[in-house]
Amino acid sequence: MSARLPNTVPQDWQGETYHGRPVVKASSFDWKVSAYIVMLGIAGSAQVIAAVARRQPGSAGLVRRARWLALAGSMVGPLTLVQHLKTRSRWFNMLRIVRPTSPMSLGSWLLTGFGALSGATALGAWLGRRWPLAGRVAEAAQGPAALAGAGMSIYTASLLSSTSTPLWAAAPAPLAAQFGTASMAGAASALALVQRAVGEERSARRLETLAMLAGAAELLAKRETESRWRRAGIAAPAKEGAPGALLQGGGTWLGLLAPIAAHALGRAADRRGGRAGEVLPELASLAMILGGAAMRHGVLLAGNESACRPRDAFRVTQR
Repeated sequence: MSARLPNTVPQDWQGETYHGRPVVKASSFDWKVSAYIVMLGIAGSAQVIAAVARRQPGSAGLVRRARWLALAGSMVGPLTLVQHLKTRSRWFNMLRIVRPTSPMSLGSWLLTGFGALSGATALGAWLGRRWPLAGRVAEAAQGPAALAGAGMSIYTASLLSSTSTPLWAAAPAPLAAQFGTASMAGAASALALVQRAVGEERSARRLETLAMLAGAAELLAKRETESRWRRAGIAAPAKEGAPGALLQGGGTWLGLLAPIAAHALGRAADRRGGRAGEVLPELASLAMILGGAAMRHGVLLAGNESACRPRDAFRVTQR
């Protein structure tokens, strides 16, 4: 067993490797995992919006739609994840134990609890028109659902950061902040589109303001994430090829800078009574949702690329 394995490392690294292979293995995460992250993040932040909006007069419609959006995300998201897992039994096996030291275990139970609470808030409010007890159950579940939703907005970043993938492990806190603010921006944008569609433009404008604030916070978190990558000397995968195009072109320009500018122009046009005051905010909301999805997928691709670079892995572990 002394035969040497062929060198499969694509870079010009001449130092220590593991039998000629990269130090860590790239994940199998694909677009299904990215879609799962986006849907669950938006669903989680929608529950937070519902919890805050129910204290505002005249927001019953917004609360109802936010709850249904959260329920839809908590149902479709896990189905997408199961498709990635290939075998449905893997999902059930993750619920066999509770392991506090495992982000995967805690995340599985958090997702299960969030889905159950989202069902209680949406279905309870719907049935509460006939059975008052169901309405009281929905109101009682709203607080815990919002707390679980806040966890859903950021837990996927914590899950990525707990791995040995260099790019994900190097910036756990700012990456979680980036995912969380992107989730809030996406949820506010999605609900703003729905509110404009049903004619509730006042609440739509408040949601668009929330989306802009969340987008500005995401820019700050993104800056800190990239700063940590640069200090660790592992920022190259996030700037090159498809990951770089998704993170910079999609995540930054399409998902943040263009929507913020479009919202500002739309507010100015709205004061003049122009058609642009209606079209620009809708385009901005759609761009913010798509840009947030591009950012998450770019982070996954860049992380997998960094896993194939032994130099990046050694730099992170030596720090």
